[in-house]
Amino acid sequence: MANRLDDAEIDKRMSGAHMVYWLREGNTLRRTVEVYDFATAVNVVGDIVYDVNTLGCCPEVDIRGKQVTFVIRGEDGLSDVDVELAHRIETAAGSHVRGNA
Repeated sequence: MANRLDDAEIDKRMSGAHMVYWLREGNTLRRTVEVYDFATAVNVVGDIVYDVNTLGCCPEVDIRGKQVTFVIRGEDGLSDVDVELAHRIETAAGSHVRGNA
């Protein structure tokens, strides 16, 4: 069961140096990464499939050439599961990242 987080808890959990490129807009977390090529972009998405299934939280994914954008939307606010998925996406994307878009 997902637990809704207040603003202070979200800020705390998203404050690590490795999470600096995530943007929060209300109940939405967004991250765009630039990878080496289109095939790598697809692989980054493939790398999070297990986590998406395990957590039961599905991000919006947009692939445009070498850029992959992940959007996590909380229905009634962001939950611990939403923030955990953001961390797992960051970990998965980390080894493929060419830069930050």
